[in-house]
Amino acid sequence: MKWEENVRRVVPYIPGEQPKERNIIKLNTNENPYPPSPEAQRVLRELTEDGRWPDLRLYPDTDAAPLVRALAEKYDRRPEEIYVGVGSDDVLAMCFLTFFCSRRPVLFPDITYSFYDVWAELYGIPYEQIPLDENFCLRKEDYFRENGGIIFPNPNAPTGVELPVSAIEEIAAANPGSVVIIDEAYVDFGAESALPLIDRYDNLMVVQTFSKSRAMAGMRIGYAMANERLIRCLRDVRRSFNSYTMNLPSILCGAAAVRDDDYFRSICGCISETRERFEEELSGLGFRFCRSRSNFVFARHPDFRGEELYRALRERGILIRWWNKERISDYLRITIGTSRDMREVARALRDIVEHPEAC
Repeated sequence: MKWEENVRRVVPYIPGEQPKERNIIKLNTNENPYPPSPEAQRVLRELTEDGRWPDLRLYPDTDAAPLVRALAEKYDRRPEEIYVGVGSDDVLAMCFLTFFCSRRPVLFPDITYSFYDVWAELYGIPYEQIPLDENFCLRKEDYFRENGGIIFPNPNAPTGVELPVSAIEEIAAANPGSVVIIDEAYVDFGAESALPLIDRYDNLMVVQTFSKSRAMAGMRIGYAMANERLIRCLRDVRRSFNSYTMNLPSILCGAAAVRDDDYFRSICGCISETRERFEEELSGLGFRFCRSRSNFVFARHPDFRGEELYRALRERGILIRWWNKERISDYLRITIGTSRDMREVARALRDIVEHPEAC
C-alpha cells in the first residue's frame, strides 16, 4: 500500500488573485479601499514604539477578552454570547465542525460563498445546494424541510441580494432542531442584521467579520454571536485542538477599531454612496444587475460574455472577479473601491461597450 492511499483529497477553495504587478486597480476580493481605523493604527504604533513587543513571547488571551468586551459593549450583548476567531472563515469552518454533525444534509444556496461546499467535503458533511430563483433570490420555503443545518450569507455572495430579516425569522422558527447560521460579512453596507433575532431563537447564529467594513482583512478577525449555549459549544470544539487562535496585535487593534464607531460608519457610508453612483453608471451602459446591499456589484451585459469583459478589463489594469460556473458565467463581481477607482472602471467599461471590436 502506498502512503498516498491514506491522504485526504479535497478540491480546495480558490481565493481571488493577489497580483504582484503595481498600478493595478484591484477590485476582485471585496477588500475595503480605505485604511483601518486611526485608533487601530495608533494601537499598532504603540505596540512597536513603547517596547511592548516582548509581550509576544507570551501566549495571547485564549478568550481574546479585550476584543470580546469591546464587541459586547457595541452590540449590547454579554461576553458569553460572543466568539471570536481568525477571520470569519475560521469561525464558519468551526461552525461546520461543531454544529453540522447529523446524517441529514446541510442546506445552502447553489450560488453562494464557495467555501461552504469545500468545508462540507472536508469534514464529510452531507449537503444540498438549493437553487436560487431566476432573480438570484433565496426562497424561504425551500428551507422549510428536514435538514442537518442551514447556512447562507445575507446579503448573499456573490450576488449582493438581501433576504428580509422577516424571512430569516421564518426559517429559524421552522427549524428548531437545526442550527441556522447567517453569514453577515457584508451586512454593514446597507442591509439589516438578523442579530436581534438571537434573543428569540436559540438555534440562530450570526457571523460577521472585520475584513470588509472595518478594513482589517490583514488582521484576520471574525466573530459569531448567539445564545450562550451555542457559543460554549463552539469554544469547546476550538479548545479541543487549538486554544490560542488569535494573536495579541489583532486582539488589541480589533478592540480599538470596534470603539471607533464614527470612523466605521464614515467609511461604510462612503462605500455605499460610491456603489450607488457606480450602479447608475452601469445602468447607463446597459448592464443588468440586482440591487446590491454589499460592497460589490454583480452585473452582466447582454451583449458581452463575462469572460470577454473580465479579460478586457484585466488588459486595462483592472482586476475583478469572474467565475466559469453554471448560471453566473456571464456575470462580473466588481468590488467597490474609491470614487476614483470606480470612475476608472466606468471609463474602461464604456470604452469596451462602445468599441467592442477592440476586445
